[in-house]
Amino acid sequence: MSEFDEFAEALFAQLDVELSEEKEIARLAEEAPHSGAFDDIEGVCDRLQPEMAGRAADLLGLRQNPDVRIEYPELNDLKLIKGRKVFCPPESRGFVEDLFGAVAAEDRSGVIGSMRADTAKYLVYSTYAIQYISKITTTYGDYLDGTIFVNRFILSRYPDIILHKMGGGSVGQVKSGYMGAAKMTILEESVHSMQEPLQQANRLAAAEVNAINERLAGIVLDMDEGSVKELSDYLQLQAVPDDFPFARTANLFFFLNPDHFLTGQIGPDVMTYTHVEVDPAIEKHLPDLSDIYMEWLSPIQRHHAAFSVMEGMAGYAVHHILGEDPDFEQYSATFSGSGAGSYQTRKDMGRDFVEHAGGEMGAGAFRTMIESPPTTIELKDPRRYVRRLASV
Repeated sequence: MSEFDEFAEALFAQLDVELSEEKEIARLAEEAPHSGAFDDIEGVCDRLQPEMAGRAADLLGLRQNPDVRIEYPELNDLKLIKGRKVFCPPESRGFVEDLFGAVAAEDRSGVIGSMRADTAKYLVYSTYAIQYISKITTTYGDYLDGTIFVNRFILSRYPDIILHKMGGGSVGQVKSGYMGAAKMTILEESVHSMQEPLQQANRLAAAEVNAINERLAGIVLDMDEGSVKELSDYLQLQAVPDDFPFARTANLFFFLNPDHFLTGQIGPDVMTYTHVEVDPAIEKHLPDLSDIYMEWLSPIQRHHAAFSVMEGMAGYAVHHILGEDPDFEQYSATFSGSGAGSYQTRKDMGRDFVEHAGGEMGAGAFRTMIESPPTTIELKDPRRYVRRLASV
């Protein structure tokens, strides 16, 4: 088996838990009797969308997107949509979509073909395939380019599965939880549909980050085997046999990828740094590394700030609109099995900022956040943002 074959196997091994979960959901859906008690998810969400979008627009003082559409993809199509949500340089778009297509189809030869076609791009974007697809069974909705995508695979199967597991005697309870899940999904994605300037800022920043990562991957791949081995030993990376040179090089890139290396070395505070320094022993082999990391700081911080505000605003809307909604409470207890508190923990990126800045700035605050997003320093200290905007 070639190294590329081994890497394809390793990619699917990292997705094994998710793929097994998908198969288990499909199996349980076949075993659970179809109760006929639950309205089709398409009808439910189509009815909910005008109300949820209207309530979000009123709360946030934003204009609704009059052209937003709702689509209901099954599992394979949703994985391809996830590929479209990987924001990359235009010349990498086809590669990303081909890779996600191969992963969605569990096509190992297709993955190997992507690896051979552009190894540097594979090193960068295979990590996205693992991260995005490994969360697909916990993703109820998504938004991209004027379209809300609702995960039909999950939401059309969960109600009967849950009812079956509960012994079939709690139809009203499960119906309520099902409605709560749909309300949450449509509300969150309706908020995202009103954030187009912020969506665009996030897209551009993420594409810059990925262009830098591609360049770093190319530099690491161009290193001679001796330098790769020496630097890997210095960094105490896992030993790799000499007859697996690509694996050693790939491990080195994954370790030096700025999101891994700088966050690991500095922690999340790197999102507020304006300067980083690299160990001279590393730079001896990669003299451009400091410049690459410095170039990476600006777009990753813009991406982090934009994404945090986008998610924070959606979490804010869910808290204020659905916080005491009985269907949402039932969803939290029945579907997520975690309670609303855990939901807030998972969705709190930027919510503290949104709560504080929105409370101080008054009318028009949320539109201002979308059109003039904070810096990462302001994200941690909303008072700075409020003062800056007040002085303009």
